[in-house]
This record gives sequence, C-alpha cells and structure tokens, in this order.
Amino acid sequence: MTSNILVTGGAGYVGSHTVVELINAGYSVVVLDNLVNASMESIKRVEEITGKSVPSHSIDLLDRNALEGLFKKYKFSAVMHFAGLKAVGESCELPLLYYKTNLVGTINLLEVMKENGVYNMIFSSSATVYGAPVYLPLDENHPVGGCTNPYGKTKYFIENMLIDLCKADNQWNIILLRYFNPVGSHISGKIGESPQGVPNNLMPYVAQVAVGKRKELTVYGEDYDTPDGTGVRDYIHVVDLALGHLAALKKLDEKCGCKIYNLGTGKGYSVLDMVKAFEKASGKPIPYKITARRLGDIASCYADASLAENELHWKAERSLDQMCEDLWRWQSMNPNGYL
Repeated sequence: MTSNILVTGGAGYVGSHTVVELINAGYSVVVLDNLVNASMESIKRVEEITGKSVPSHSIDLLDRNALEGLFKKYKFSAVMHFAGLKAVGESCELPLLYYKTNLVGTINLLEVMKENGVYNMIFSSSATVYGAPVYLPLDENHPVGGCTNPYGKTKYFIENMLIDLCKADNQWNIILLRYFNPVGSHISGKIGESPQGVPNNLMPYVAQVAVGKRKELTVYGEDYDTPDGTGVRDYIHVVDLALGHLAALKKLDEKCGCKIYNLGTGKGYSVLDMVKAFEKASGKPIPYKITARRLGDIASCYADASLAENELHWKAERSLDQMCEDLWRWQSMNPNGYL
C-alpha cells in the first residue's frame, strides 16, 4: 500500500499550494477539507497544474467516525495540518466556534493518528502566537502567548498541546511552522487566495480594488512609529511558504521530536509599500483612505527566519514584485476567485 501525506485543509489557500509542491516533489497526497473556507475547484485546478489526480474527501475534523474511516482507507506516513478557522475578527465574535473547531478538531486528528500509528505532523501555526513584539526581528525564542484574539490563542493552545504530546511520548515528531503573511499565488494563475465575502487580509483587498470589485482601500492608522506611519509586516510568497513545508517534511525523517520554525522573509514592508508595489504590478491606481488605527493592531512585525535556513536549508526566494505580479495574475484571471 502506498504511503501518503494527509493534507488537512488542503483545498484552502496555503494548503492547495503545498499540495502542488508535494506532488511535484513526487509525494502521494490525500486531501481532507470541510470546505467551510474553501472550494473543491482549487483541487481540480491543482490536478490541472500537476497532471495528477488528487484523492479529496469532504470531511470535518469534528466528525470522528469519518476521520477514522479515512485512516482505514489509506496508509499515511505524515499529516500536514492546515485545517482550521482563521478570521481574526470573526474569532472575537464567535470564540466558542473557534475553540471547538480548531482545538477539538486537532485533538480528534491526533487521537486518530495515534490509533493508526501515525506519529509525524507538520502544524500550520502563526506569528500571531508572539503577540505584541518585545523585540524585532521575532525569533523562535521570543515570548509567546500574548495573543490579542481567540484565533491567535487557538494556535498558541494547539502549539502547547503538541509540545506536551512530544514530551510525553517520544514516538511523535512534530514541526510547528509559524507563518508570517502569505501573499501571491501559483505562477499559472490557476490557484490563489479566494476570500469569501470581504477579505480579512491586506493584499486580497488591494487586488480586489485593482480589479474593480471594491472602490477603495481603507488604511488603518498612519501614526505608527514606522518609516511612513503605516503598519509594517513580513509578507512571504505562498509558494516559498509551501516549499518550507517540504523542507520540514524532510526534517521529520530525522526523527526530530518537536521543532519550531518561523517562515518569513525577514523583511518588513509597510501598507503603503505594498500598495505602491501592487500599483506597479497591475498598472492600476489603488485609491485609499486613511482612518483610525484598529484595536489590537501592532506597528511592526517581521521574522528572523535564520533557524529555518540553518536547520531546514530553506529560505524565502521570491521578491515583493513577484508576490504582487503573481497575485495580480490570479486576481485578473479570476476576478471572483473560484466562484
């Protein structure tokens, strides 16, 4: 029986790009997704890009029986765990939904993995676990847990569960990848970020303004202690992020126990830097208005990703221009996302 990589949330933005890179690298992949924030259209397009069929199952991690059935059907060597709710604002309005979906879903997954002798996992964590930076750039030793919203807390709590699990049972090998801000899309323009409703993140919003779906961008705050007064973040091309998962998969082969890595570029760009870069890539003006700061937003946040470079032999290679060009290709070819 072939050994497969199970990708939970594999029809989503980062998941689908990672599935492409896994298949291109010769891995057999099975996708699980409950399709709350995703569409199976993304998997159809992954199949077009790779020329391979991708077994996909519409299963919710809260459905323990369906999950057990999936593990009976396939042999898995490792799990890449992307599945989870991820909208910061929504998590503040619906905290119980976030805790139940993200925490209980993960516990179900870990229990079923253990029952089936699968002890290798790569977990999709987030730089939100760092909270407000005490120092910059953020390295993996920076204090964690000062999360400003329930979404970030779910990532922090899951990290703690996984660390405790590895301490209790040395059969487990788990890598926690703390993402900074993924942007861009596959160079084909066939897959990309397809937010439902109003985008929560800056760049999909900018792209929708450029394509004429939205009138203007709202910039929250111009009085931060940054070069131009707008918030600074570390933006990473989604394909670089996907390749970071492949590097982590190789690390699991070393029986590495529990490891934590930042995946970012180490460079910070302001909101207005991003707007200018996208205007250049799209050839379209991006009208914007400045309003007051948002509660909970921080001035600057960017990574020290040298640990991933040293231990995983991975580094983000794609430039800001490439992020914007690839995002514009996706947005102009798919003005309504996968709809």
